Amino acid sequence: MPYLVREHLFISNISDAAEVLQNDTAEITHMLSVLSSASISFFSEWRRGLVIPTKEIRKVYVGGSEPENDSGGLVIPTKEIVEGSEPKNDSGNSPKSSLSPQKLLYSLEYAGKDLKLARMAVPLRDMEGENLLDYLDVCLDFIEESRKEGSVLVHCFAGVSRSAAIITAYLMRTEQLSQKDALESLQQSCEFVCPNDGFLEQLKMFEEMSFKIDHTSPIYKRFRLKVLGDSYNRGEKIDSSKFGADPGLPTEEVSSEVGTTESSRIVSTRAYRCKKCRRVVALQENLLDHVPGEGETSFEWHKRKSRNPFNKSDEIECSSIFIEPLRWMTTVEDGALEGKLLCAHCEGRLGYFNWSGIQCSCGSWITPAFQLHKSRVDVSTV
Repeated sequence: MPYLVREHLFISNISDAAEVLQNDTAEITHMLSVLSSASISFFSEWRRGLVIPTKEIRKVYVGGSEPENDSGGLVIPTKEIVEGSEPKNDSGNSPKSSLSPQKLLYSLEYAGKDLKLARMAVPLRDMEGENLLDYLDVCLDFIEESRKEGSVLVHCFAGVSRSAAIITAYLMRTEQLSQKDALESLQQSCEFVCPNDGFLEQLKMFEEMSFKIDHTSPIYKRFRLKVLGDSYNRGEKIDSSKFGADPGLPTEEVSSEVGTTESSRIVSTRAYRCKKCRRVVALQENLLDHVPGEGETSFEWHKRKSRNPFNKSDEIECSSIFIEPLRWMTTVEDGALEGKLLCAHCEGRLGYFNWSGIQCSCGSWITPAFQLHKSRVDVSTV
């Protein structure tokens, strides 16, 4: 049976969720399914012969424009997502590429014997490398709205990792709890829950971003860069639409590309310009900081060390800066492991990129790396 976590909030496994869908219990009016497939057919594949009536309300994809649908008046806040048209030959499964422009964000439907239960389905696998952060906003908004209208059941397959991670994030946001305290609170209601280590790391990032998904935060940008790197290592095509906006575009072009909120941040910020043609190639907000001297040290054995280790004035400043991938980096899209970063205006060499990483002059290893040499850029204010 489902476990009560808070008033009007339950957690369970797929078996208990199937019972709710079959019996149309009055107690639970909404359901959040977090499974590897968003399709209701996942239930019948899991239990042969099980048939659950559904009526689709809508599907929301990352990229494009939302298709017309009969929503029946049900509205779910989505925050900072782009709703998209359904791709052809959709089987209800998440596309192969985790960065695909047609990636399914969620599906919404009425389900159950009398089609009275509102079900949101999110395609998420129970794997440490899975991207949980980008699903949190829609899931937490759904839970909040559902509790106002009735009671909501959050479930995954075993009721241990994915559903627990979502509810832990919900308790963190609504009760301002740390990741550790929120999970311990959930375990008081359901002692066997245990999100996988990758989800726990992402929930810690969620805490560090003050319980919101801040796309401008260095924490989030480092996470997205790791997601890109993992995708490249899986052999997936890297789509430049997932790169940061080109800061060298005229203001009106940037506005249409990323929205007026982001473009307004271009005013009065540190800018890095190509030394040859003066084109802006990065802003301060595009920089990814690293801790000097930490990381890869495999080449350190043959480096002569004559400096006094106690004299801080002897410390060498990093000769490069590392930034998030930006849309002017056309050479990155070619699929090569490494290559030169060329200015989009004069094609002057600015630095290098390498999906396997680059060692900074300070000794720190950045992976993946998009490096600009300081000798190739000037710093100004725009």
